[in-house]
Amino acid sequence: MNQIQNQEKEPKRIAIMGSTGSIGTQALEVIRDNPTHFEAEVLVAHSNAELLIKQAIEFKPNAVVIGDESKYQYVKDALFTHDVKVFAGAKSIEQIVEMETIDTVLASIVGYAGLASTINAIKHKKAIALANKETLVVAGDIVTKLAYENAVNLYPVDSEHSAIFQCLVGEFENQIEKIYLTASGGPFRGKDRAFLANVTKVQALKHPNWVMGAKITIDSASLMNKGLEVIEAKWLFNLKAEQIDVIVHPQSIIHSIVQFTDGSMKAQMGLPDMKLPIQYAFTYPERIKTNFPRFDFFNYPQLTFEKPDTETFTNLALAFKAMEKGGNMPCVLNAANEIVVQAFLEDKIGFLEMSDVIAKALDKMPFIKTPSINDYMQCDKETRLLTTELIKK
Repeated sequence: MNQIQNQEKEPKRIAIMGSTGSIGTQALEVIRDNPTHFEAEVLVAHSNAELLIKQAIEFKPNAVVIGDESKYQYVKDALFTHDVKVFAGAKSIEQIVEMETIDTVLASIVGYAGLASTINAIKHKKAIALANKETLVVAGDIVTKLAYENAVNLYPVDSEHSAIFQCLVGEFENQIEKIYLTASGGPFRGKDRAFLANVTKVQALKHPNWVMGAKITIDSASLMNKGLEVIEAKWLFNLKAEQIDVIVHPQSIIHSIVQFTDGSMKAQMGLPDMKLPIQYAFTYPERIKTNFPRFDFFNYPQLTFEKPDTETFTNLALAFKAMEKGGNMPCVLNAANEIVVQAFLEDKIGFLEMSDVIAKALDKMPFIKTPSINDYMQCDKETRLLTTELIKK
């Protein structure tokens, strides 16, 4: 009995895919605050070698991977005396999740780039804490089928999907009638197209409630982030398009709502803080004590709700359109969006033009009803080339 109890107390070993990004750094804060519960087994970064080295020295992982192969020697030399294995390149990122010492993989590499390692982790039966929504947007049918076949749990990390997940605990027998994903509205809530035509990336990067990476912050400003979350929710919770609704909730206190077939509704609430859904994904089905600031109703005497303006912010409508058509269209949506967001951040395209280019890409790319993983890879590649050409015109 004592031996079993001791085994249960061993820290859960986490592989953080994207350790230098916003979710990755917050996950390390959770690990730092709970050393008896978690330890960082693997850290993976794309190109931020300096921060990766700093993280590795503090958290002493078994291994690190730097995606940018040109920085391999620099990272290796810096960690030479710290007994940390160092790998580099895209193939290493994909393969590192196979390590037997990993219990949970935090999939937080931004964008399409996170797909390959997540699929490989599922094949090797690792529990997935899913912060990369693009994985399910691009290939939700393949990923969820693979998770089912390998008896792998996908624990959502997005605050909205974590909220839905928490509302469903204890409701296994009860059918969902509808879910409501809440959106803050971003920095441009209530603005018209005339205003949006001239906004800058500096304005778009000032989110009112959440601290996030550049790409997801721009997505939030354009409502594409909510569109991607709608598609992710379809796959996570096995829903039809008509069972998913979006409501704008500027205070970001109610993170999402589930409505059941008897009309009853459950909401998950709390102050905006990504560390809570990260920690819950690591600890489920348990909850562990935190020192996070607590919500006080009297600091928020009014919680307000609005309909999203899909005529001004057309990305949300485009996402619903792509989801309803299905096949490879969500993959097209995601690839085109990644290209236009990068172009906007590089001042090559206007804020409203992003949606126009995505709409053209959805119209021009050939429709594939039941894509294979190779079809998705080819579709992603071709959409990026097409979108780049559309931006130049």
